Amino acid sequence: MALFAAPLIGGPLALSASAEAADGLIVKKSSHSVSDTIDRLEAILKEKGLTVFAKVDHQAGAQKAGLELRPTMLLIFGNPKLGTPLMQSGQSIAIDLPQKALAYEDAAGDVYLAYNDPAYLSGRHAIADRAEVFKKITGALGAFTDAAVK
Repeated sequence: MALFAAPLIGGPLALSASAEAADGLIVKKSSHSVSDTIDRLEAILKEKGLTVFAKVDHQAGAQKAGLELRPTMLLIFGNPKLGTPLMQSGQSIAIDLPQKALAYEDAAGDVYLAYNDPAYLSGRHAIADRAEVFKKITGALGAFTDAAVK
């Protein structure tokens, strides 16, 4: 199910039909390849002082297993100064932390960058006492991913 579908809902958050997203994901079209998008995001995160824990190349993993997969890469990153207070309020959010960003190429050759919507995570884990933390994370992720896809 698409979170936002261009033919149904207009506006800045609308997605193209080929970028269907699961509930709770924010998806942005990238002007770069999958690897360049992830590299750009990684550089931005490191510049801002966040920790990059891992980069996962799912396409390479598929190839090792003798399978085919379009370019698909995951970046795992975080900031314990922001994540820890969230876990103090709702420890189950640790299943969704550290943050992840997924860059992938669809069947049409378009590249997208997706990440969990902090507002969705707030509701999923019933964290109501950290609105300022979620607001800060939302703004930062928006800015970082905008810069990575442009």
